[in-house]
Amino acid sequence: METITPNDNVLIIEDDEIFSQILARALTRFGLKVEVSLNGQDALKKCQTQKPKYIVLDLKLGTGSGLQLINPLLEIVPNTKILVLTGYASIATAVEAIRLGAHNYLPKPADVRTIVEALTGKLTAEETPLPKNPMSVDRLEWEHIQKTLLQHEGNISATARTLSMHRRTLQRKLSKKPVQK
Repeated sequence: METITPNDNVLIIEDDEIFSQILARALTRFGLKVEVSLNGQDALKKCQTQKPKYIVLDLKLGTGSGLQLINPLLEIVPNTKILVLTGYASIATAVEAIRLGAHNYLPKPADVRTIVEALTGKLTAEETPLPKNPMSVDRLEWEHIQKTLLQHEGNISATARTLSMHRRTLQRKLSKKPVQK
């Protein structure tokens, strides 16, 4: 568990410019020095010069995945703490993010205090309260699709074959926002 010291720096890697500005302002109020990158290339450049202590990484960056940035970021700044923050949370991507070296994973929306606690290690997966309502069948289906897609490295056709589903049906399901509980 860490405490934030004045001017600890954090890099927000988020392609939603408005959300990143709002989050940057909120983190500044916690005493953090904040930089924002809207894409992976810019983030890697800023990491080389800024050496951030913390990184808030969006799972979906444009058409790519933020998970692909975890290893290059850790090569540049091995001691940084990476928090994957996403509106497309799934068990499969959470496990993969942690396996790749992220320190924590949070679904959006998350309040700033929770984000800071996740960055500093005050909030761990074990401390996150269990939901009062179990997942719906639709949500379980969505989770299974995400896990299978991850196993096939994002290949839609291979995932559709594995799930015995037509490729277009799978694409329609993937184009929708995640099913809520």
